Amino acid sequence: MTRPLLVGLVPLAVACSGSSRPPAQVDTAPSDTSQEEEAEDEVTLPPELDLDVAVTLDGEPAADVRVGQPGTDRYVMTDSSGAATLTIDTTIHGSLAVAASHPDARIKGEEFYKEVPESIELALERFDKGDNRLYVFQDSGTPERSDNTNYCSHCHQTFVFDWWDSPHRSATSNVVVHDLYAGVAAAWSEAAACEAAGGVMRTGLEPGTGATVERCYLGEGVLPALNDDCGVTESCDGVAELTGACADCHAPAIDGELGGRDLLEAGELAYETGIGCDVCHKVESVDLDAVEPGVAGRLQIVRPTEEGSPSFGDYAPLTFGPYHDVLNPRMGSVYRDHYTNGELCAGCHEYEQEVLVSGGVLDETRWPEGRLPVHSTWSEWAAGPLGDAVSCNACHMPPASETGNGADLGNYISDDWVDTATGWFREPGAVRKHAWYGPRSETERMLDLAASVSLEVSQADDAVSVAASVANVGPAHAIPTGEPLRHMLLVVDATCDGDRLTPTAGDVVPDYGGSRARKEAGEDWTTWSDAEVGDRIRVLARSGEWHDYTGFGPFGDGSFDAEAKGLAVEEFVGEVEILGVDSDAVTLSAELPDGDLAVLVRDGGEVPADGGVPSDLAGRPGFGFARVMVGPDGARMVPHFLAVDIASDNRLLPGSSWRSEHTFEGCAEGELEVIASLVYRRLPIELAEERGWEVADQVMASVTWALGASE
Repeated sequence: MTRPLLVGLVPLAVACSGSSRPPAQVDTAPSDTSQEEEAEDEVTLPPELDLDVAVTLDGEPAADVRVGQPGTDRYVMTDSSGAATLTIDTTIHGSLAVAASHPDARIKGEEFYKEVPESIELALERFDKGDNRLYVFQDSGTPERSDNTNYCSHCHQTFVFDWWDSPHRSATSNVVVHDLYAGVAAAWSEAAACEAAGGVMRTGLEPGTGATVERCYLGEGVLPALNDDCGVTESCDGVAELTGACADCHAPAIDGELGGRDLLEAGELAYETGIGCDVCHKVESVDLDAVEPGVAGRLQIVRPTEEGSPSFGDYAPLTFGPYHDVLNPRMGSVYRDHYTNGELCAGCHEYEQEVLVSGGVLDETRWPEGRLPVHSTWSEWAAGPLGDAVSCNACHMPPASETGNGADLGNYISDDWVDTATGWFREPGAVRKHAWYGPRSETERMLDLAASVSLEVSQADDAVSVAASVANVGPAHAIPTGEPLRHMLLVVDATCDGDRLTPTAGDVVPDYGGSRARKEAGEDWTTWSDAEVGDRIRVLARSGEWHDYTGFGPFGDGSFDAEAKGLAVEEFVGEVEILGVDSDAVTLSAELPDGDLAVLVRDGGEVPADGGVPSDLAGRPGFGFARVMVGPDGARMVPHFLAVDIASDNRLLPGSSWRSEHTFEGCAEGELEVIASLVYRRLPIELAEERGWEVADQVMASVTWALGASE
């Protein structure tokens, strides 16, 4: 027995093309049906109808299958006999349907146009969980390339528009990644510029094409650092055996064998589209216990093996996603909760490594597990106060309020009939932007929401005392997080009637804030080979004490004492300007004070500006926050592939704060103004200058304290 339904409607197939986003044209009634015949077909249904559903899995009754109505939040679970009764809402916008979702099978359902049966049977079939190495990852498309369903952008234009400008899309083509991978400086493409920078032109492989080209080899790189048999007189491109597993996360869409691939194997599509739609939505599960990140470890990729059809290609579609009710056969959808709870992010944003650099040795008294934490964003979040309540998606994939569903229903056909082909409307907030906003985002300034800075100022005739506090007030993870080359610098300045006050004591910006050179006490502080007129020499004192702080892992769980946490107390002593340079000898504006360390800096003294060119801030009144990785030669703030230790990790954990103290000369008359700015740098200034990378200071927070002398 069946029950009649409002009809005269046909399924709608969406074909979106181009970037102009034209509205879909919908024929809502057959042209040969008269108004009288149409009226006779229309039947008013009760607002709810019960539908008995029987579900089998590979021919056997299936228990605990979610049976729901697309377009609503209504669902029930099948009992031990595979049966369930679903109450259908007949008032929804669009056709009525039922969908059955089981973790081992593609979602299957039935749609009703003319009649609603009293019962139906849905036969699910398990998909093969073996990965198919012959499968070719689908092209995500671009904002301009979307004219057919070979591209994800054909139906998911909004997602692709967001993704195209995201760091995921450029993960494989990122110039900084490739420069550090091969030990090159792509900015110096001409031989003269390369040699002037200290590099050498050699034959290598062009990223993205694999073509043989001349490249400027300069500085450290993964391939020459990990392999002893190349990198001295010839490049390691294409011949190195050890690749540091960079491609496992940065180029996961290289077809064929997953994991252990050379980043330079990423061909044009894998190179151009980076972490694309298809590779993310082929993640069947996330193994949080796996040691290695990416497609060689934590991300369990399943590419379909079942035979396809002329309509859908060589293999039957298989897609993992966040919904239980996607009936479009082009998707072959299977629900997975790691798309909603953030676990997918753990696949790459959590990484510990053994010592990788050739000849490097790890201190097992500090690191008894034999591994260094490199990326710990996931575990920082999981251990933080919001870990159980707020997923990564909440901040980095905010709701796409303008989008009705993942197939752009809200943008194209919001006033027309909806069904399996288009998908049904989602609840507000259910569809999320695929932009993955992060610290470098220009459209969503995540940095502006991350930290606060506050000041306490007191003054006497001969001194101004300042206490500056920085707090992590936004992220559910440490700041900065992710790539350990990232760091934050607090810079404190004071003026009296607009003239800079001379610092006299207090905490300073550490070495990774940037300098031209550093010399210890006992070395000659009057000769500097890299000096220029206008440079400054800052003298610092070491008290022999160590800052005690609560950091991540052993830096906060009681494993390390203050000294083992590695943050030496350094204080400002004095600063002089270089007025002249004769060979290496310098003429100074004043006599250098005594101290334990002299730092040569190229810093005009300006307050850092958002988007400004970075200057050498080391030794200025302020502080720093970073995970400082150390190389085998003791070099600090090295790329992680060189690391044999972590000297310190005082990044601010969720909800935590740090207070630094500073002293300036007095402002007896005039208006006193104190400014504290927190600056984010994604790369150390020396490394960026070596490779010719364009970087800019990003001011996360700034506060000004002002008081007139008469007040």
